[in-house]
Amino acid sequence: MLSNSRRAGVLRGLVILGVIVVWFAIGGAGGMSIGKLSEVQQNDATSFLPTGAESTRAADLAAGFRQTDTLPALVVAEANGAMTPDQLSAVQQFAGRVGSLPLGDGRTLGDILVAPAQAIPSSDGQAALVTVALDATKATEQLGDQRVVNAAVAALRDAVTPLSDQGLSVHVTGPAGSIADLVDAFGGIDSLLLLVALGVVFVILVLVYRSPSLPFTVLFTSLFALSGAALAVYQLAANGVLVLNGQSQGILFILVVGAATDYSLLIVARYREELRWIQEPPRAMYRALRAALEPIAASAGTVIAGLLCLLLSDLASNRSLGPVAAIGIAAAFVAALTLLPALLLVGGRRARWIFWPRMPKPADSGDPHDVEGGEELEHLEARTGLWGRVAGVIGRHPRRVWVVTAVFLVAASAWVPTFRAQGTSESDVFLTKVDSVAGEKALARHFEAGNVQPATVVAPEGELDAVVSAARSVPGVQSATPVTQGGQGGPPDPNAPPMVVDGRVLVEVATQAAAETQQAQDTVAALRGAVHAAAPDALVGGAAAQRLDTQQTSARDLRVIVPAVLVVILLVLIGLLRSVLAPVLIVLANLLSFGATLGISALVFNHAFGFPGSDATVPLYGFVFLVALGIDYSIFLMTRVREESLEHGTRSGVRRGLAVTGGVITSAGLVLASTFGTLAVIPLLFLAQIAFLVAFGVLLDTLVVRTLLVPGLVHDLGRRVWWPWRGRIPADR
Repeated sequence: MLSNSRRAGVLRGLVILGVIVVWFAIGGAGGMSIGKLSEVQQNDATSFLPTGAESTRAADLAAGFRQTDTLPALVVAEANGAMTPDQLSAVQQFAGRVGSLPLGDGRTLGDILVAPAQAIPSSDGQAALVTVALDATKATEQLGDQRVVNAAVAALRDAVTPLSDQGLSVHVTGPAGSIADLVDAFGGIDSLLLLVALGVVFVILVLVYRSPSLPFTVLFTSLFALSGAALAVYQLAANGVLVLNGQSQGILFILVVGAATDYSLLIVARYREELRWIQEPPRAMYRALRAALEPIAASAGTVIAGLLCLLLSDLASNRSLGPVAAIGIAAAFVAALTLLPALLLVGGRRARWIFWPRMPKPADSGDPHDVEGGEELEHLEARTGLWGRVAGVIGRHPRRVWVVTAVFLVAASAWVPTFRAQGTSESDVFLTKVDSVAGEKALARHFEAGNVQPATVVAPEGELDAVVSAARSVPGVQSATPVTQGGQGGPPDPNAPPMVVDGRVLVEVATQAAAETQQAQDTVAALRGAVHAAAPDALVGGAAAQRLDTQQTSARDLRVIVPAVLVVILLVLIGLLRSVLAPVLIVLANLLSFGATLGISALVFNHAFGFPGSDATVPLYGFVFLVALGIDYSIFLMTRVREESLEHGTRSGVRRGLAVTGGVITSAGLVLASTFGTLAVIPLLFLAQIAFLVAFGVLLDTLVVRTLLVPGLVHDLGRRVWWPWRGRIPADR
């Protein structure tokens, strides 16, 4: 018969083995899903549109006027001076063979064309434009490991060599070219982004642990968490339950690696601390998990709840990010609390080897919770080095510390009004030179760019004349033309009557500026005012209107989602800390931190990097990530402060909590800031700005708010900070 202790040891070993086997199975299936996530991405404009906006409703009505929705690819051939007859002939020959260009899988470009490609010379005689109208539905289908639109653009770009040989500068642009370049920019997510993020985390872990095995243990936990998240997201996206785009996938990768590493750091630190007092690793792990479960669960729950508030957004891209990122946090939480302990306990009673060569030394005697008194606090602060000294300074000058810190944050927040988040032109989205942007500039030099993607007005039939007159009176509008029967798949017939569908007519409004520019959006805003005055039931849509609605919806989302996130976080903190005043102070501190981050980012973006502005969603994403993630470090600190306060009083608890958690929370902040910083390897303005905002904001939360502002405030207030449930906290000594 096995003794009870041996029976327990065998059972524990089987549980550990079972956990590891389950996670290896998840890793095997999820690892393949990571590589296939790009196959279920949706980076076309419809995946980002606001669902209830005017442009979306206009697009739905305008679809009735067309047999087929088109996705234009525009080939712009530009000469150095006047185009010669031979050069123009070469462009016309190119247009004639566009339909025969191979896409792969036995298909040709002609299979997805709405109409034959046409070559149009510019009025200045220096360029020619080949319009390639792709069937929008067929273009979004999958062709091997890429979308048809990407294969079409690649085929066009490969086929322009004869034109280049004629001395022409050739670019493929238009909506199709932009989508292809956007997908190429996100192509680094599967490999480069993940490798850079893991490399940065590994270096930090080596510096933190100075152990050859612990960094790999934590990294394995993060990788398996990512595999689990990818497996779930892939299945949901493939079955149409949620929408995945490139930016959501990039943020998912970073979030999972950063969060799983943060949770692992907290567990390992508490496990190491318990091993000083408890010789048996399984029992020490049990104590560590019991102590770490509440703050980690509160942290994960806060972030998940905050991210799910994005479901309140009217933008499809925001709504999709919420559940995608929430799944990532949930996977990180489960992996850190199951796989990591199992890996750390491999070896049974000899499991301490994982810390080699810096294995935790047993304390002289007793249990950490049995030791009280000021002398032990002084010993603790001396033993914890830098963070012990910081805790001592706060203990001696709490009010001076938090007041000076608050003044600094308020001063930095004063620059928030200079943060430009009114949106940018399509050409500003990319941080590197791309063919579609170069083609857009060439198009603007030689053609009336507003004709490529005109604004559209859907109006009642009886108000056609009033709508056309109002549209033509708007500055920046070049022409306003009703769609006639001949305009459906062929050239418009000026003598044909307007096409009427369900009592409505469609007017195409060409703007002087290209639809991708901010100027076109300003024109559309004025166009709406004029058209609505003439016909209140008219709807203005088109590409520029969609961008305008996206900006306006982002501003609306900021007003709706920010209060929702704050309420959710406040409720979680109240339940965690059993207090009202402490959570309110923490939330206010993090709001001040966000304001300071936004203010400093405005200075950096405007004057150091020279960015042209920001997408309207940048402040919203920055808020959700910074407040939800930044609150983590205050949660980690304050749960330990409350634990210590129950034994030693609030002021002593603050000093003890900061001294003990200082190192691990700082390491966690460095990891998360570094992983978000790696988003900058993707050459897109939006992700570069999010990378800086979150990385800088996390460091500010870690090194200033959690280190100085919150401890100083709590120490200054003392036992009052636990109001109204302060009865269990002993009076300060």
